[in-house]
Amino acid sequence: MLDVRPITLEGCGVRLEPLQLEHQSALAAAAADGELWKLWFTSVPEPTDTRTYIDAALEGQRAKHMLAWAVRELSDNRIVGSTRYHDIVPAADRVEIGYTWYSSSHQRSHVNTACKLLLMTHAFDALHCRVVGLRTDNFNFVSQRAIEALGAKKDGVIRHHHPRRDGSVRDTVLYSILASEWPDVRRHLQQRLERHAD
Repeated sequence: MLDVRPITLEGCGVRLEPLQLEHQSALAAAAADGELWKLWFTSVPEPTDTRTYIDAALEGQRAKHMLAWAVRELSDNRIVGSTRYHDIVPAADRVEIGYTWYSSSHQRSHVNTACKLLLMTHAFDALHCRVVGLRTDNFNFVSQRAIEALGAKKDGVIRHHHPRRDGSVRDTVLYSILASEWPDVRRHLQQRLERHAD
């Protein structure tokens, strides 16, 4: 059975800090970097709505189906986004990684690869998950390419699956990585980080 509880994860130039209300202003500044909330197919909060965003994440944590982090880039010691485990299913030894976003200035950097390596290492090696899932909006093509670049396999598409903020309903693209696939995925992520360092 999974024992998912708040924990700080650090490595590869980033620190994942359990999301708290004290992150509110820094998270608002990260969201404002690139006006990311204007992307209709993402879950990035408007800077004025980060309190509600954090409250919802903490409510999910209390209900034991979610665990959220603020992402700190260590070279400049700034909060640059957020990510979380969600749809935690202890009986199936499964977590999903999602609600992930980064400030515009830190996209296409080492940050996403580092975060995924930390989250998957914790999920597979510490929590002993049998599978880690990822999902994204059918129109978020950048996210789909990023997930596929991690080595995740596409499971399929759930049609008319989840409401967006604007009231429309998205199709959701599902991906997963099995525990048996984790050693190769980990090696791939480590090599990507080495290339970023070069």
